Amino acid sequence: MEAITQSAALSPLAGGERARFFMAGRFAGLECMTATFHRHCYALHTHDTYSIGTILAGCETWMARGRRNYAGAGCLVFVNPGDAHDGAPHGGGYAYRMTYPTVAMLAEIAAEMAGRDTIGTPSFAESAIHDPDGAALFAAAHRALERDDDPLAAEELLHRAYARCLARNGWIEPAPVGREHGPVARVKALLTDRHADDLTLTALAATAGLSRHHLIRAFRRETGFTPHAYLVNCRVDAARVRLRRGETPADVAAMTGFCDQAHLTRAFKARIGVTPGVYRAAALAS
Repeated sequence: MEAITQSAALSPLAGGERARFFMAGRFAGLECMTATFHRHCYALHTHDTYSIGTILAGCETWMARGRRNYAGAGCLVFVNPGDAHDGAPHGGGYAYRMTYPTVAMLAEIAAEMAGRDTIGTPSFAESAIHDPDGAALFAAAHRALERDDDPLAAEELLHRAYARCLARNGWIEPAPVGREHGPVARVKALLTDRHADDLTLTALAATAGLSRHHLIRAFRRETGFTPHAYLVNCRVDAARVRLRRGETPADVAAMTGFCDQAHLTRAFKARIGVTPGVYRAAALAS
């Protein structure tokens, strides 16, 4: 059976159904899809990539590896490369988010997790697992990829989501993480000094001299933050300084690394409790 892309597996959709494909900006060739199906059924097909996703609502059913599978909300779903599978709504339909990573991409993450230079081709043992926390992490990563307004957030979230999938269902045991004071300190300094720049997880890992997976875990152990969360905190701190000077929220957003004023407002209010405009007005009135 010839492998096809997911877009080629779709037939015309019925009313009330939707499917959106997009390519993840920082992951060359990574196809992503979000869809809601009530009647659409996939024909039997294969991919040369993995299929990794989560069910948001409803229930999907599919045949794979000679077994009928069902997955509902809170489930992570997996199809290994080359596995023939179909897909159909069960009951009233389902909504899901899906990604199609290459073998090379998953093998690289698996090798980083295991603390090795290379590793064999990962394989997922089960077609679906109930993991609400993992499903929520994956959905957050997928939404960040779709918004494409904070590339480091999307990159970090997706790496964490895939690593969780490999640990829970791919037989990959993460290597232990020790104290990494020096590497973490170098990354903290970089994030502080270059908070307005478009930084990549790969660049941060190179600064630390660690793998991306090791960096995320070591950074959190040392600081309580992931690298991205620490970066947002640095940006909010810088925004407070500029707002106290009387700079407008729109200008502050542009100068501190946020994609727009709305992005600044969400991050600022979540950490300070008021909007940048209210904070600026109070500072200027004092």
